[in-house]
Amino acid sequence: MERHTDSRKFPSALLFALFFLLLFVLHIPLLRLPYFWDEAGYYVPAARDLLLSGTLIPRSTPSNAHPPLVMALLALAWKVAGYTPVVTRTVMLLIAAFSLLGVFQLARRIANTEVAVASTICTAFYPVFFTQSSLAQVDLAAAGLIFWGLFAYVENRRWTAAVWFSLAVLTKETAVLAPVALFGWELVASFPIAGRFQQPRAPKRLFSHQLSLLLPLIPLTLWYVFHYSRTGFVFGNPEFLRYNVQATLQPLRILLALGLRLWQTFGYLNLYLLTLTASFAMWLPPVSDAGQERPRIDWITQFAFLAVIVAYVLAMAVVGGAVLARYMLPAIPLVIIICVSTLRRRVRQWRWIVGVVAIAFVAAVLVNPPYGITLEDNLAYRDYILLHEQAEDFLEARYPMARVLTAWPASDELTRAYLGYGTRPMRVFRIEDFTVEQLIAAADLRSNFDVALVFSTKYEPAHPWFERWQTWRKWKTQLFGYHRDVPPATAAQILGGRLVYEDRRNGQWVGVIEMEQVQEAMYPLKPGMPGK
Repeated sequence: MERHTDSRKFPSALLFALFFLLLFVLHIPLLRLPYFWDEAGYYVPAARDLLLSGTLIPRSTPSNAHPPLVMALLALAWKVAGYTPVVTRTVMLLIAAFSLLGVFQLARRIANTEVAVASTICTAFYPVFFTQSSLAQVDLAAAGLIFWGLFAYVENRRWTAAVWFSLAVLTKETAVLAPVALFGWELVASFPIAGRFQQPRAPKRLFSHQLSLLLPLIPLTLWYVFHYSRTGFVFGNPEFLRYNVQATLQPLRILLALGLRLWQTFGYLNLYLLTLTASFAMWLPPVSDAGQERPRIDWITQFAFLAVIVAYVLAMAVVGGAVLARYMLPAIPLVIIICVSTLRRRVRQWRWIVGVVAIAFVAAVLVNPPYGITLEDNLAYRDYILLHEQAEDFLEARYPMARVLTAWPASDELTRAYLGYGTRPMRVFRIEDFTVEQLIAAADLRSNFDVALVFSTKYEPAHPWFERWQTWRKWKTQLFGYHRDVPPATAAQILGGRLVYEDRRNGQWVGVIEMEQVQEAMYPLKPGMPGK
């Protein structure tokens, strides 16, 4: 692959420290937050099981067969520094800084320092990357190791690349898509019709280079063998497999999910500002400096990136019960690098465009868009946590002995005090969601609970896109599990209770409903305690 030279030296340790310091300072208000959603539902309990019992297979939650590398790092950090959210989020920020360093080194290697700096800034402030930087989940860590694997790959250090990709698959199983995609691209490029995009190599060397890309399959297979020997399941518990694979294999769902994956990869949360401007820039001639055109990223590298992007878009359209944007983190920074390089090559004032894009990313972190998003994709997750903290403090103080009707993940927040929402476990009567149907069914069983904690399970804009398109709403309900949460006042009417607490924040809400005859489970409300 063509090598771009740059005489400026940037010590990796200094860059890593700079990236970590930047991320840490920006995340200071978030470091003490309790654990959120999938953190609370799987990753933190799994890491805690490893800390307490030394087992790689979680015991306190059904195993999803995710490889254990990140959970092992968290368990080690807790053993050394103590089990607190600050320690957890600092570890994840260290991983995020290492990932940003991989983006910088990759972009600098295939382009130049200017492109590397701009691409790293855009990646750091892209909302999904920013919020995932401190959350105890595995997708960003896997993406970071993939970037380091790609860095070694473009330098033709194939066995080093195999090590990075192997670490990536031990972080999350879907990371295997990157080396397999590169293997497929090299097979295609070895045919005469595509040979002009590939450097000539001796047949034996070509074979060994291609074979090295499949080595990450070995540790992944060994992990699955180990998991099967301990649980009797290869790909996680049956419900996890049904939700993420078996229930997704429907042609219409795959087609719709493909559209959503393309949107997440090229347009989501103001990313379209970068991809559209780069597309328009392709109509412009290259800028010349001292009579010489600014260089592009070489075609071999661009096709390699394209192979990885396509693999993730297609694979994530087929599997994954929840169409989460974080699953596309290995692909989005590659799109950013290519777009930034294109702008630099063809637009003289490209820095201003990238600056506007970075500001738009920051705005998307802080302000919810006019369309639905997953709560973890910007600071909506902070709003969720604060709402639940305050409501569950109210519950614990006023109804310490009550049986609480609620849904996941609040059911885990109330029963697992180590997640940071309360001081001791409460009894829970769990339902699936807060739809009319679920609440009516619960009302017939009101003897099983004393109070209800109801909350919004998603961000709903005031006027969502396609709101009046009935077919789209039907598809979302049938194929993606979409539902409408009943607001607190209506829920209280259905359950036959009284709304005693309600709070709202940026399109989300939470409410506590008191049923009749709960005095034995109730302590008097203390002065100054939040209420309705």
